Amino acid sequence: MLREFREFAVKGNVVDLAIGVIIGAAFGKIVESLVGDIIMPLIAMFGTVDFSNMYVVLKGTVAPGLSLADARKAAVVWGYGNFITIAINFAIIAFALFLVVKGINRMKAKAAAEAAPPPPPPEVPADVKLLTEIRDLLKKP
Repeated sequence: MLREFREFAVKGNVVDLAIGVIIGAAFGKIVESLVGDIIMPLIAMFGTVDFSNMYVVLKGTVAPGLSLADARKAAVVWGYGNFITIAINFAIIAFALFLVVKGINRMKAKAAAEAAPPPPPPEVPADVKLLTEIRDLLKKP
């Protein structure tokens, strides 16, 4: 059983999957920083929008202007701003991965086109072969 597990664990697919998960986690942090440090400030230029502190009080009372963390301590709140931020992160990650997959597919197609031998010329039909032979026989003296 231990030997079977070792064979499974060192197969290429499992190792590739582990590397993909690690790179995905790092990529997620990059996108999180992109959204939080670059995109959100640009959005905030057009208005004072801080998605992370947007919420609706469901039960209890909260002083206006409290952060989401403080509002959660004082009352029951529905923090939809965090969801908006995560949805933006997802959209950016999905678009970036779409571009990566599109680029990889383009490179694979280009490599396959370069590596593939040219197709053989189509075979001449039998009637054309026969007519060619007749022509050649008529040309003989």
